Amino acid sequence: MSEVLISTDQLTKYYRMSAGFLGSRDKVIRAVDGVSLEIYERETFALVGESGCGKTTLGRAMLRLVERTAGSVNYRGQDLHSLDEGSMRALRKKLQIVFQDPFASLNPRMRVKDILAEPLRAHSYGTEARIEERCRELLEVVGLRPHLMRHYPHQFSGGQRQRIGIARALANNPEFVVCDEAVSALDVSIQAQVLNLLRDLQEQLKLTYLFITHDLSVVRQFADRIGVMFLGRLVEVGTTEEIFSNPRHPYTMFLISAVPRADPHQRNRERPVLVGDIPSPVNLPSGCRFHTRCPYAKDICRTEDPALVTNDGRGVACHFPLGE
Repeated sequence: MSEVLISTDQLTKYYRMSAGFLGSRDKVIRAVDGVSLEIYERETFALVGESGCGKTTLGRAMLRLVERTAGSVNYRGQDLHSLDEGSMRALRKKLQIVFQDPFASLNPRMRVKDILAEPLRAHSYGTEARIEERCRELLEVVGLRPHLMRHYPHQFSGGQRQRIGIARALANNPEFVVCDEAVSALDVSIQAQVLNLLRDLQEQLKLTYLFITHDLSVVRQFADRIGVMFLGRLVEVGTTEEIFSNPRHPYTMFLISAVPRADPHQRNRERPVLVGDIPSPVNLPSGCRFHTRCPYAKDICRTEDPALVTNDGRGVACHFPLGE
């Protein structure tokens, strides 16, 4: 088995909301609440869940783009939160992110060359001639012609802009890349092209991905392992095959049942439907956070919060896992 590249131990990120002028207590949003996970070298770990479950906050906290409230992040055995600003800055070359929106993540006033050169200059890559040569290489790596580096972002399609965003993330030869909903803003046909590009780059450059998405149909063909999040907690972890063929947590089962099916014989088959709204992260229910929407909930689910129990790499946080 490959070595662990990056891991979290009870990583927590809370946001405090001001109470206002009436003097009531400040409210706390538990965006990420005690998440522990391991991501291995050269694997694609997909983080899935509904909007607002904390996926993006977890990804950014792992890169220290937002500071944790508690817990730790370890990269190759080194606690990122023990590093001073200078040491963390040097390490950022190895830890990068591809943002969701290819329209908003690129500065419209900068040419592509300057967008790609910015991280190179920030880390003292070399002379301007060397930086320009690297920019040409990066565009070729992501399937764009080098002469396009003289253009501005508005002159490109959404798929091309996302390729530029990927090229920028690769500028300083990272090992770990967070892909934060990297294809969700693209048309389906363009999604496939970008996913194929990411897969090819992983093979060529020996990359490790944290792939954040709400779309399980995307990760089935792309991810090695999957983590399912609900209201700031990791509720299930397993290989892609395990998760799709034998979901253990009711929430995972409902997510999979919602995936559109191409097989006409499967389309009319009755599927379980998740009812109700996600509880507020400001006012979480007692016990299991999913019990208000779970058809299998019992008394213990309303009073005791289940821990994520892991066995042979398969983890589930449920008092009554499916299949038992």
